[in-house]
Amino acid sequence: MSIENDPSTPAVSLKDSPYLTGQFLIAMPTMGDPRFEKSVIYICHHAPEGAMGLIVNKPMQDLKFPDVLQQLKITPSAPCDQIMVHRGGPVAPAQGFVLHSTDFVRKGSLIVNDTVALSATTDILRAMAAGFGPKRSLMALGYSGWGKGQLDSEIKQNAWLNVPADDDLLFSPSGTDKWNRAMAKIGINPSLLSGVAGRA
Repeated sequence: MSIENDPSTPAVSLKDSPYLTGQFLIAMPTMGDPRFEKSVIYICHHAPEGAMGLIVNKPMQDLKFPDVLQQLKITPSAPCDQIMVHRGGPVAPAQGFVLHSTDFVRKGSLIVNDTVALSATTDILRAMAAGFGPKRSLMALGYSGWGKGQLDSEIKQNAWLNVPADDDLLFSPSGTDKWNRAMAKIGINPSLLSGVAGRA
């Protein structure tokens, strides 16, 4: 697993970005890619050149946050077993990312909106291990990425629904029911969508 050590750029803000930055993508039941079946993805960046997000409802069973710290030779001084590690997507599966509340922002952090930021440095992991990191966080290995126009095309093909993000849902420790809960946010019964085509 890798995570950057020395960020050289200041925090970057995407709060005024258009597109789907800061929203959830919910995989439709007709999703043809098994890697994204029943996925909820938090979109960290969406621009004309492409998009990047993290799957936030696929917690890893074989790797926990203390295991990540051990691999990086970071000794925790505070309880951190409750921090979930997710499979963030198929791209760069050994790269680590932390989605977190904006009460903790450092150099290299990407400020997605007023309440959520993304960091990929060991600084945040050390802070979390010491108990003075962000109030809310989740970690992911790997990410989900789309090239120019790819995500827009997939949405038009009914692969995804996009809905406003909900921080309580995003940082909920119960990862496995987030898909149903995200669907419920927009009043959709997932059982009624099976095999049904329509416009997202």
